[in-house]
Amino acid sequence: MNQQERNELDLKLFRTWVKASKSVFVNIRKDIENYNITPENFMILELLYSKGPHPVQKISDTLSIPSGSITYVVDKLEKKGLVERQASPTDRRGSNVVLTEEGTALFNDIFPRHVSTISRNLSFISDEEKEQMIVLLKKIGLGAQHL
Repeated sequence: MNQQERNELDLKLFRTWVKASKSVFVNIRKDIENYNITPENFMILELLYSKGPHPVQKISDTLSIPSGSITYVVDKLEKKGLVERQASPTDRRGSNVVLTEEGTALFNDIFPRHVSTISRNLSFISDEEKEQMIVLLKKIGLGAQHL
């Protein structure tokens, strides 16, 4: 394959990847909106639900939410009774954001439905193809980070 053919193949792959991702993300966004939660709030709640307590700065770094916004967002979630700040067991000066019982109950209800929506969107390929995609997308992502 010559360079022009390779470039055309790369463009076709990129366009296909973007269109497919956009279609899936539109459906996932609609699912999140059904729960009357902003995507940003959902990401924070899902992180705490799946990975446990986190310091505010770690949430900011993990989810790429600007540090100026994260405190405001966490404050709003705290006012809704979905999260609370607790003293950090490892840093006397810091605190961790944790799900409250209400936040946990909410996610116990909505998270299985959310996962089902994701699974429906990915149901068009086999489990073997999903495993291959995971390997290939990791390879592209890691390679792109080093450019």
